[in-house]
Amino acid sequence: MIVTRGVRAFVDGLVYVVLPGFLLYLGFSGVQIGAVITASMLGSAGLTILVGFSGHRASPARLLVLSSLMMIGTGIAFGLNTSLLALIIIGAIGTMNPSAGDVSVFLPLEQSTLAACVTDADRTAMFATYNLVGSLVGAFGALFAGIPLWIASRTSHTQLFAHRVTFALYALAGVVVLFLYARMSPSSRLMGIKGESALGHSRKIVLKLAALFSLDSFGGGFATQAIFALWVFRRFDISSGMLGLIFFATGMLSAFSSLLAVRISNRIGLVRTMVYTHIPASILLIGVVFMPNVWLAMTLFIIRGLLSQMDVPVRTSYVMAVVTPRERAAAASVTNVPRSLASALPPIAAGWMLDQSNFAWPLLVCATLKIIYDLLLLWQFRHIRPPEESN
Repeated sequence: MIVTRGVRAFVDGLVYVVLPGFLLYLGFSGVQIGAVITASMLGSAGLTILVGFSGHRASPARLLVLSSLMMIGTGIAFGLNTSLLALIIIGAIGTMNPSAGDVSVFLPLEQSTLAACVTDADRTAMFATYNLVGSLVGAFGALFAGIPLWIASRTSHTQLFAHRVTFALYALAGVVVLFLYARMSPSSRLMGIKGESALGHSRKIVLKLAALFSLDSFGGGFATQAIFALWVFRRFDISSGMLGLIFFATGMLSAFSSLLAVRISNRIGLVRTMVYTHIPASILLIGVVFMPNVWLAMTLFIIRGLLSQMDVPVRTSYVMAVVTPRERAAAASVTNVPRSLASALPPIAAGWMLDQSNFAWPLLVCATLKIIYDLLLLWQFRHIRPPEESN
């Protein structure tokens, strides 16, 4: 699971830097680019819904293999098409991830599998390692995103060819994870128990968490990595390679912040760690909006990277802790489905905003909604503690 997370994160890092540049190269407007991003997110949401409500009866290994095949097809299809309608359809039925966070169908399947492998005391550290690998390798993916274009600029190849190389690498990564998932242990190939409901007595808690996480993701949808890249391209006119370096630095800080999150959560608890690190990150994002030049803006954005993803492993650990082991796969899916759906629509609105003005209205909306989410989470769940905090 750790290795497959790294492989997927690397090509996700490539894609969220290259995708907006590819769509701009094809001559699409901000709204049209937002539509492709939205379709990709809706596709991920649809697949995760399927896993959430029926996947608990199936073998995790089989579902992961099927998802890998879809990943291969998505990369090939994106590389071979240039029409808006085709790209929207491919995004809607594929696995392309236009965000730095993992919002794909792979996530709930891997989360539930990992939670079954460790004790309560080690659960948060395990998810911190999982997140560390994803953020770290994803940062290198963003760093290398400009290489195909750099090579194309010094050869006879076009930018379109360079973009297609990136999508070919995405498909190749699907082949790699397919091979790894096919080698999973026999226990992961056991079928679920037919006839059981996806969620039992934890349903109320899971649905409430899903609603709050949806608010967080709705805000995040206004400032996905692809939308942020679009704003930076238009506001400051920097290159894909330079933006890749910035995303690399941000990803590095985000990666190692996962380990720091474990130590903080051991002292103040999982819920407080989520809230007390997330609010400062939103305040820094507001600061990015009002910086007078690209260097100050990107400096604040990089510093924000230390805090913005610190809640991710803690949040995952908390969800896995407050439900029974039998409910984990469903809880992981149900809490991720609304997040994917909620983040799917804002990119269209964000693209429209950026078509009207270079001012970063989407980033302000994102930060405001995330702060509201943090305050509601603290109010609703400060007294619901995981087993390791009850001693």
